[in-house]
Amino acid sequence: MSIVVNLDNVLSERNLKSKELAEMIGITEANLSILKSGKAKAIRFSTLEAICKALDCQPADILAYEKE
Repeated sequence: MSIVVNLDNVLSERNLKSKELAEMIGITEANLSILKSGKAKAIRFSTLEAICKALDCQPADILAYEKE
C-alpha cells in the first residue's frame, strides 16, 4: 500500500503504549493494531481526529504517501 502509517514512531516519541492510546481515544487495541500495521482499509476522520488530539500532532505526522 502506498499509504504508510507512522503511528509507532509518534507513540515512541511520546513514550506512550498502544494500550494507553486505545483507551484515550476509545477504540480497541485490536483495531489500533490493525491501523498501526497498515492493514486498515480506511480510517474514520473522527478516529484520526481523536488520535491527533491525544498525541498533539497533525495527520501528516501519522500518515505518509509513498510511491510504489
